[in-house]
Amino acid sequence: MCGITGIFAFNMVGAFHMMNIAKATETLSSRGPDVQDIYNNDRVGLGHRRLSIIDVSAEANQPMWDKSGRYCIIFNGEIYNYKSIRESLIMDGVSFSTESDTEVLLKLFIAKGKDCLNELNGFFAFSIYDKQSHSLFVARDRFGIKPLLYYHDEDKLLFASEMKSLLAYGLEKKVNYEVLHQYMQLNYVAGDQSMMRGVCKLLPGHYLQIEEGKVDVKKWYELPKNKIQIEENYEDRKKRLSELLEESVQKRLVADVPLGSFLSGGIDSSVVAALAAKHKSDLHTFSIGFADEPYFDETRYAQSVAKKIGTEHTVFSLNNKDLYQHLESILNYIDEPFADSSAIAVYILSQETRKHATVALSGDGADEMFAGYNKHAAFYRMMHPGFSEKIVGVLNPFWKLLPKSRSNGITNIFRQLHRFSNGMKQNPSERYWQWAGFLNEKESLSIFSDEVKSNLQEEQYNQNKANLLRYLGGSTSMSDILYQDMNMVLPYDMLTKVDLMSMANSLEVRVPFLDHNVAEYVFSLPDEDKINKNIRKRILQDTFRDILPEELYNRPKKGFEVPLLKWFRNEMKGLIVDDLLADRFIVEQNIFDVKAIRKIKKRLFSRNPGDVHAQVWALIVFQSWWKRYFL
Repeated sequence: MCGITGIFAFNMVGAFHMMNIAKATETLSSRGPDVQDIYNNDRVGLGHRRLSIIDVSAEANQPMWDKSGRYCIIFNGEIYNYKSIRESLIMDGVSFSTESDTEVLLKLFIAKGKDCLNELNGFFAFSIYDKQSHSLFVARDRFGIKPLLYYHDEDKLLFASEMKSLLAYGLEKKVNYEVLHQYMQLNYVAGDQSMMRGVCKLLPGHYLQIEEGKVDVKKWYELPKNKIQIEENYEDRKKRLSELLEESVQKRLVADVPLGSFLSGGIDSSVVAALAAKHKSDLHTFSIGFADEPYFDETRYAQSVAKKIGTEHTVFSLNNKDLYQHLESILNYIDEPFADSSAIAVYILSQETRKHATVALSGDGADEMFAGYNKHAAFYRMMHPGFSEKIVGVLNPFWKLLPKSRSNGITNIFRQLHRFSNGMKQNPSERYWQWAGFLNEKESLSIFSDEVKSNLQEEQYNQNKANLLRYLGGSTSMSDILYQDMNMVLPYDMLTKVDLMSMANSLEVRVPFLDHNVAEYVFSLPDEDKINKNIRKRILQDTFRDILPEELYNRPKKGFEVPLLKWFRNEMKGLIVDDLLADRFIVEQNIFDVKAIRKIKKRLFSRNPGDVHAQVWALIVFQSWWKRYFL
């Protein structure tokens, strides 16, 4: 796992920015703490930070050149089928100097060009420079597991694993207000735009090519949406899923450094750990617990799984003070506002796991593929309404009056019922957008200053939103919902969270569920294999029931929550009231409306906070980011 950055100058003005490539590369040190190296000529620069995983020898360092000196690669990721590709290339007469997957990728590209992408099984963001034709090729993996951002103007193209690396080249900084409007609703930034105007994200399954001075961005992969006609019965489908997932886990056990597995106590990570333990007898598993928050603590389930599958298990038991102590480090690392608060727990889990391992497996991706979220159950009920659903809708005014909060079971139920009844009033597209976030568009707009509202390009915002929601298709089947999640929630929330927080601690996280062979098979399955009125992740639960403790099944999903509300009302009260959301700062900054922010603060300290803590956390993250880059 590594960090990459590069510059392609179209003229001497662009070449002037070459002086910053060492600085831009250095900003990626946590992604690659082992080695830094740079190549640059008068028009092209490539920087690489290495976290050594496969072939840790110096010969495998990057930038890596082929023997002819024509092609140069910088690569972030892992290619799990590199050994079979290597053998095939050797049969074609290709020779190798290292045992690394980097060299295999380089030689495969030399042999097949952009068509090499279809042969890769793994996760990656890489760039290859052809010195002879003065061309550049940049590509990102199928599902966006690894990030890649870029900036393009008439003078240059810049790309990097993180925004802070791009900004090190000296870009002009301007807030993208359309993206800020979206962020305040979702708590993360989705799509090809970023919070910094002009900085773009290379979308999952896309590549960027520069030939003869022309920049071209194209799609090379999209998860097949049309269902394949499955002739097997349910038992056959379970068997096939088991085979594919076990094969995926096996591929992800290859490493020349210590490897472990996250184990939350949920079905997803438990399945991954159980399959890994079958092929790695000394597997070490890791989980995080909340000593002060028993409602969110699931470590007893993780310990039960570890005992059954026979792993060495470590629980990192934390109190609220432990969690709070990491806030500053997390806020300082985030270089684009990202306010999924469960990132705090992932950061600490990654930090503690890194003391024992360099690579960890995780269960990410399963919820989006198998319908594991509470919202999926809500969508299913909306698609198959009965008497109880109609009653919930009729009682909407009542739910509105009740106290709502994620902090305990009863108030969380009231919160969910209110969201469900509100969703019943909306069309499918707006319902999805609302349930994907925390605020609606009217609520989000109300918190902005008049200046921001006047500069916010509504047409551009609406186009961005339409682009994000295009995966829903014309119908509203559960497959449409899951497909939308795979293309929005997964890459921009879940995978971004894990990548950010693990890389902040120099830990590589591998995701077996997102092997494209697994994902494509799962999306060929009928909806009833995944969810019905009684169960979510049906086929996943049924397939692996025999190897996991029975107590894991059909229990409420808690998620990776942290006690934000308590912090905001106690330890962070001064930071909120006197600093980041202080009236004076809000007025001087002129992004948010001071009266609206006062109402948010009042609600935060009221008896009925609802989901306001998520809104406050989004504001805190943005304000911290804004002060770091704009003051």
